[in-house]
Amino acid sequence: MATQTIKNKITKRLNGIVLSDKMMKTAVVNVSSFVKHKKYGKYYKVDKKYKAHDENKEYKIGDKVTIEECSPISKDKTFKIIGKREII
Repeated sequence: MATQTIKNKITKRLNGIVLSDKMMKTAVVNVSSFVKHKKYGKYYKVDKKYKAHDENKEYKIGDKVTIEECSPISKDKTFKIIGKREII
């Protein structure tokens, strides 16, 4: 999870995969992360879905994208898609 400071405000940037692009100006992005269990110390995978704003509907299912936290756009949307993630 990368963070960036803009005018004393910390914004989250997350990497994920687009699961759905069927809504108008919205894409559902799946973000996976590994979390360490507090008691046992084992790492396990956690998936979370975010609704992200996609103004021009340019991202399709399966695209790897970067999303950034922003002010609330609707009840569920607080992220916007910045762009495609480059694979090295």
